[in-house]
Amino acid sequence: LFNFKIILGKNGVPMADNFRLEQTTIADTIQAGQVRVRTLYLSVDPYMRCRMNEDTGSDYLLPWQLSEAADGGGIGVVEESKHSNLAKGDFVTSFSWPWQTVAILDGSLLQKLVPQLVNGRLSYFLGAAGITGLTALLGIKEKGHVTVGANQTMVVSGAAGACGSLAGQIGRLEGCSRVVGIAGTDEKCSILVQEMGFDAAINYKKGNVAEQLHELCPGGVDVYFDNVGGDISDTVISQMNQNSHIILCGQISQYNKDVPYPPPLPPDIEKIQKERKITRERFLVLNYMDKQEASILQLCQWIQEGKLKV
Repeated sequence: LFNFKIILGKNGVPMADNFRLEQTTIADTIQAGQVRVRTLYLSVDPYMRCRMNEDTGSDYLLPWQLSEAADGGGIGVVEESKHSNLAKGDFVTSFSWPWQTVAILDGSLLQKLVPQLVNGRLSYFLGAAGITGLTALLGIKEKGHVTVGANQTMVVSGAAGACGSLAGQIGRLEGCSRVVGIAGTDEKCSILVQEMGFDAAINYKKGNVAEQLHELCPGGVDVYFDNVGGDISDTVISQMNQNSHIILCGQISQYNKDVPYPPPLPPDIEKIQKERKITRERFLVLNYMDKQEASILQLCQWIQEGKLKV
C-alpha cells in the first residue's frame, strides 16, 4: 500500500523548506491488537512550534524526531482491525496521530468517536469538542473563577483563534457579563462581535490598545484569557482589578525566544500583579483529564444547541 508522510527535515525557524513529503509503502498485514487506519483530519496547533526544537522547553511534550513523520491530534477511519473493541468503519482519534495518509496503530491507544455528538462534523473532535474546547472550558472553570451574577468583565487575547474564539463564548455561558476580544484584523474583530457574541473587539494593530481597552472595560478587567503574552498582555494586566485572574493558556508571541515558561513579566507589570493579588498560575489541560469526559459532553451539548459557534 502506498503511503505519504510529512517529515521534519531539520531544526530552525518553521518554514516549508524544513519539511518534506515522502512516499513509502506500508505493510499488508497487521498484528493482533493493531488496526489499519486511513487519516481523515489532522490538527495543526501552536504548541507544535515547541516540538520543532530539540528541547521543547516543557516536560510533557516530546520533540519531533528529525527524518520521522510529525504527529499530533488526528482522526481517521478503521479500514482493517485485529483489535477486539474496534471494527472496520469505526471513527477513531489519538493525540499522537502520525502525519501520513495510512497508518498501522495500536488499537488500545485510540478513542472511538460518536459522530452524532457533533452533528456528524468529525473535525470538531479536534477543535471545539476536543483538546481546544477542553482548554477553553477547563481553563475558565479551573483558573478563571467566573461567578454567575458577579458582573465580571473578561478579556481574551488571540480571540479569533481556535481557543480564544471558544473561550469568549464559554466565558459568557459560564456567567461573565462583558466579553472583549483582541485580534489582529478588522475582519476578525467583526466576526467576534457579529457571529461569536463578543461585546466588543480591539484590533491591536490599529490605534492605542490601552485607550480602547479602558473605554471598552470601564470597570476594569476581572478575568483575562491569555493566549499571547508579551506587550498585549502587559497592557491588559495593567488594567486588571484587585483579586482578578489570568488564565495562562498560551504565550505565542514568545515561542521563538529562549525564555522559560511561563515567561517572566516586566518588573513594573509584575509589581502590579503582586500588589493587586492577580493570580497567574500555569495552566495545563492535561492535569484535568479526570474531568475530560463530562467536559466534552458539555461542549457537545452547547454545539448541538447552537450556543457554541465553531
